[in-house]
Amino acid sequence: MLVAGVCPAAAAERASASPPPGLQQAIEQTVADGFPGVVAYARRGERESRKAAGLADTASGERARPDQRFRIASNTKSFVSTVLLQLEGEGRLSLDDTVEEWLPGTVRGNGNAGSAITIRQLLNHTSGIYDPTTEPAFFAPYLERHEWDHVYPPREVIARAVRHKPLFAPGGGWAYSNTNYLLAGLVIEAVTSHSASSEIQRRILAPLGLKDTSFPLTDPGIRGPHLHGYDLTGRDVTRFSPSYDWTAGAMISTVDDLARFHRALFAGKLLRPAQQRELLTTVQFPEAPAYGLGVQHMDLPCGSEPDSKPVSVWETDGGGPGFTSVSLTTADGERQLVLAANVYDLGQDLKGEPPVPRSKGLMKAQVATLCG
Repeated sequence: MLVAGVCPAAAAERASASPPPGLQQAIEQTVADGFPGVVAYARRGERESRKAAGLADTASGERARPDQRFRIASNTKSFVSTVLLQLEGEGRLSLDDTVEEWLPGTVRGNGNAGSAITIRQLLNHTSGIYDPTTEPAFFAPYLERHEWDHVYPPREVIARAVRHKPLFAPGGGWAYSNTNYLLAGLVIEAVTSHSASSEIQRRILAPLGLKDTSFPLTDPGIRGPHLHGYDLTGRDVTRFSPSYDWTAGAMISTVDDLARFHRALFAGKLLRPAQQRELLTTVQFPEAPAYGLGVQHMDLPCGSEPDSKPVSVWETDGGGPGFTSVSLTTADGERQLVLAANVYDLGQDLKGEPPVPRSKGLMKAQVATLCG
């Protein structure tokens, strides 16, 4: 739940503004480069703008609009880490607790040991546990047999993971693994005796007024106004069971709702100070990104001129069947960009090929909004 004394961001009326110079041109370039549609939210100080370009639905010709919903994929992880950090702040768990303490027997065998993996290591991807969602065979029900409603229970995905040896000893490296966040979701349920989705609803969505954000468990459709999602061939893959992704990436939202959540999160309005520090403490491994607990720090290049300085930002992103999105907030909290586009080709990604059209428009949108 919200830290005491904090009002929901939705309660404040903020001035609308013209978009940052260059943003509209950037998203139009992104469409010209092969994305059917792009939607964006931008904020500078208290002034917000929303823009869209292209199509939400190529079959009907419906235009893209900033209020339309989309699958946020791994942006879900920052919601999950926030709930676990709130639970730590309430004294109900410690990030140093082991997986075995809360999920006895779940991570065992083939060199895997839940007794050696902490909750913190799940959230910052230093557990070493394998990710079966990197395997083409895992997605055969969807991509080969077109069983878009196929359900993978989270525990089945985890069971597939522990059939493999760990990638490294816990704490001995960094590797992005969706399995980490499936286990994190089960920890939420073990601690609270409630579903992970209901805890996210109670603690984040309801207090912040995120009325267009939802957490489907098995429903393969997107309810309400939404973008359609496509692969690189133009096939509509909007209908896709979110079950396999669960607390690693099943949520649906809008650019406005994601922006409101991340504004509150990075402003320290959702966590106590000790847990806020944990959220923003990044791993230090060669070749690893500066990954915290469900969020990532990066320095955004702002130009090629010798005197141009990068801007420090916190980032979450998501790429999954039909949709790619990014949410960026400057470290000082003064600027934000949330952008979503409706192509992500999972089949190409599994082959190690680019899953989205090549476009400089996405980076130009970031520079236009967050630099200068």
